[in-house]
Amino acid sequence: MPNHTHRTHASGSTRAGVLGANDGILSIAGLMIGVAATHADAGALFTAGIAGLVAGALSMGAGEFVSVSSQADIERADLEIERQALEADYAGERAELCDIYIRRGLEPELADQVARQLMQHDALGAHARDDIGITDALSARPLQATLASMVSFAIGGMVPILTAWLAPPAHVAMAMAAVSLLALAALGAIAAHAGGASIGRGALRVVLWGAATMLVTGAIGRAIGVAG
Repeated sequence: MPNHTHRTHASGSTRAGVLGANDGILSIAGLMIGVAATHADAGALFTAGIAGLVAGALSMGAGEFVSVSSQADIERADLEIERQALEADYAGERAELCDIYIRRGLEPELADQVARQLMQHDALGAHARDDIGITDALSARPLQATLASMVSFAIGGMVPILTAWLAPPAHVAMAMAAVSLLALAALGAIAAHAGGASIGRGALRVVLWGAATMLVTGAIGRAIGVAG
């Protein structure tokens, strides 16, 4: 029997975790580099970093919960529609499922047999999977996505904060940018590997966006510092 592992079952939590960590590194690094560029003292720099970390983690969690909960509401509504349709017209729903299998390449007689047996086993599950595309692997899980986003954002956001704490004050902005870009590259490579994509491409795309973000926030900070 073939021995291979599919990645789809973890796609929801992986997406939330990668997005959270990436946003944590990029948001906090960009914020602190912008503040550092104004020649603010260490106290102001760390206050901005910690405040951004807390606010960002809570914002990520809230946004993910609302978004995924909305998806879950849609899925529940669709399942209720299917449940009512099965109660009202079981034969018609079986014919609909049979047509789906015929369009996928089964002979009509075999498609009818498959539809009949699957609906005898779990009619609603068969329609959820093959009619509207809802499966256990891809179904919305709000709490799981929320926790993954919050925790990963906090972990990612600690990278520039710890770097600023350890780096020489004269080179804090440069150190935060360098370490954060390395962390983003590693995150992009790990995410690409987990998804079976090109590691180099995955690392490069997050590094390019990260570098652009830090350059912009640094420029804004310098402009504000000069104006002040």
